[in-house]
Amino acid sequence: MSTGSTLQLVLDLSGTFVFGLSGALTAMEAENLDIVGVVVLAVITALGGGIIRDVLIGSFPPAAFRDWRYMVVGGGAGLAAFVARHIWVKLQRSITVFDAAGLALFCVTGTTTAYAAHLGAFQSVILGTITGVGGGTLRDVVIRRVPTVLSSGLYAVPAALGATLTAVSLAFHFYDGAVAAAAALLCFAIRMVGVRFNLNMPGSQPRARGSRARGNEP
Repeated sequence: MSTGSTLQLVLDLSGTFVFGLSGALTAMEAENLDIVGVVVLAVITALGGGIIRDVLIGSFPPAAFRDWRYMVVGGGAGLAAFVARHIWVKLQRSITVFDAAGLALFCVTGTTTAYAAHLGAFQSVILGTITGVGGGTLRDVVIRRVPTVLSSGLYAVPAALGATLTAVSLAFHFYDGAVAAAAALLCFAIRMVGVRFNLNMPGSQPRARGSRARGNEP
């Protein structure tokens, strides 16, 4: 296995594990699911983004089903979270941290996978962003809440920035482990700053109940 392939696999499995933890902790906090529900939501969160990416680039079957390690790592993260649930409950910010870490790692690996499939830099950025936000979006849909990507502007944006740095480095042939780490760190840092200071992109303001459709008519 080449150095590039090894780096890709390490980043992919690391992202799978932390996103699996995020999904499992969300399952226990939001829905109080049993162990089966926890593991299932962990796997959905861990593998969802990568499966969506592979389907869009026409890679069948998706990597999550070709390589047994993805399913084992995602499910193992769910089991680990369930077994040590009393520890995680005390770490109130752990879900957000793991979710941001998964977002950061997957925006990098999603971009490199798309670029390796001979897509352009712009298309690779789009698919890298989708890979990052896809698992969390599926998780939120399953537990019936508004997906984070739709309610927090500093969720997709950090993923897109990390994916952009990755795509530029690939296009100009200076992508390596240091660049991958820098892109992931950029995404993670912006996401956590957004969470810390409750920063969002400009959003729509709901119209006051009973207001007229036009102007300020009485």
